[in-house]
Amino acid sequence: MRGIRCGLAAAVLTFGMTACAQQQEAPSSADPGIGHVHGVGVDPSDGAVYVAGHYGLFKVTGADTAQRVAGRIADHMGFTVIGPKTFLASGHPGEADASAPPHLGLIRTADAGATWTTVSEGGSADFHALQLAGDTLYAYDSQTGRVRSSADQGATWTQGAEEKVVDLAATATRPERVYATTQDGVRVSGDKGQKFAPVPGAPTLTHLDAPDDKTLIGTDVEGRIQVSADAGATWRAPGGSLPGQAGAFTAVDGKRLLAATEDGVIHQSEDGGVSFSVVFRPAAT
Repeated sequence: MRGIRCGLAAAVLTFGMTACAQQQEAPSSADPGIGHVHGVGVDPSDGAVYVAGHYGLFKVTGADTAQRVAGRIADHMGFTVIGPKTFLASGHPGEADASAPPHLGLIRTADAGATWTTVSEGGSADFHALQLAGDTLYAYDSQTGRVRSSADQGATWTQGAEEKVVDLAATATRPERVYATTQDGVRVSGDKGQKFAPVPGAPTLTHLDAPDDKTLIGTDVEGRIQVSADAGATWRAPGGSLPGQAGAFTAVDGKRLLAATEDGVIHQSEDGGVSFSVVFRPAAT
């Protein structure tokens, strides 16, 4: 099933962002490194940048150094920061955990990744997108192809629409509204993911975030930043562009943006996407 899941994700918008295989082998070196980057975020407790990759969760400690948190190897297909030292993730256990179920379900840490607990769906769900909006948590389960919503931080779920989702965006001030980037373009739901409709005139985006109920910021298929200040009615490109397609993206706020390109480099904008600088480059890149 893992090969099927990855093939489906790569087919969405032909982004090819998942870069996984049915049984992807780690490199032959003692430490496999980060692998493909699936998520990036900032811990508000100390401002540290975290990178969720195929081989674990990493804390960026320098321009070309990142430390694997707690020495834990696991494939983080979904990742989001929801508070100080508090993260949610999903994906698959590492190869060392051969006896573990193939899917992590929803897992949570309250100590910046030092320890994790299973919240729900262990062994069954593989959430490729996670988005908290106030008291509502949204997720896209690659196993069922459906968007889900939860009113109790993922302990229980309500099934939503079937969509081929790459990324989800929602905000606490309008928690009932959730956007999705899909192979059919940007789509929006006003009923917590039960039904989606197209966002007319939206650019073709790979990733999307919603810093507030009016602002949408995303990356298009060519790596350009696209911004809407009116909930998707109109769009503009502020001028900033990544050197390639984004594999992961988050808007920490309306000005600070983080994005990972396919080479594992983490780029940052502090001016809402007008310009970017490199905050982390893997040593071998």
